[in-house]
Amino acid sequence: MTRQSGLTEENHAELREIAARYPEPRSGLLPMLHLVQSVEGRITPEGIEACADVLGISAAEVSGVATFYTMYKRKPVGDYHVGVCTNTLCAVMGGDEIFDRLKSHLDVGNDETTADGKVTLEHLECNAACDYAPVMMVNWEFMDNMTPESAVQLVDDLRAGQEVRSTRGPRICTWREASRVLAGFPDGQVHEGPAAGPASLVGLGIAEERGWSAPATDQARSDQADAVPEDRSEVAQATADAASLESKAATVEKQSPTTETAAEKGDAR
Repeated sequence: MTRQSGLTEENHAELREIAARYPEPRSGLLPMLHLVQSVEGRITPEGIEACADVLGISAAEVSGVATFYTMYKRKPVGDYHVGVCTNTLCAVMGGDEIFDRLKSHLDVGNDETTADGKVTLEHLECNAACDYAPVMMVNWEFMDNMTPESAVQLVDDLRAGQEVRSTRGPRICTWREASRVLAGFPDGQVHEGPAAGPASLVGLGIAEERGWSAPATDQARSDQADAVPEDRSEVAQATADAASLESKAATVEKQSPTTETAAEKGDAR
């Protein structure tokens, strides 16, 4: 059977494989759309029809999903999708300057691709990496603590075919290769790069140093309420212990140099 789109028989089999991973096949639509992008470089009408056919839903339903999420593109994307975070903290730290420099250097506007088809530039909303602001992403891999100069060097290396590595991840692959990984077909790079950087672990280190812990869950509170002390002396001791812990917590918070607000909370107590 001849297919009209760029999707091969093997690709159609992979779409069915993705759908079969889920108790409800239409739950596989998101990775199926990524697979379409990995083959055709974007979401095409033919790809939408193929997904709809596999899932037994209408093309309009598939299109509604494809147009809702910004990771799905309706026009061709370069080999490297370069995103610059321009949300509040990254913007303050230099994200806007980076984005303006790249637009000028690459001679493109937002969501446009260079003439050689190598780089598509887009400003992005928060990437949840504020501790490394200003942040960029290349095919959804992090590039941390960027400057206008390092951003220009980055895109020049990508266009020249140089190997580029994510700050906290693997070697940068192409847009289509990244889309295939998002479709659920691993590329063998999952263990490359650190899982978390030092800046992300500062809060954890402070909490461990000071003995801080997360508030008890509703279930934990319920379990504590069900545990009835054997005698009144245990009740008195538990009350005294709680008061002591509260006092220590207030002292630590008041002495903490982290924020003025924390100190004010201690004074209020």
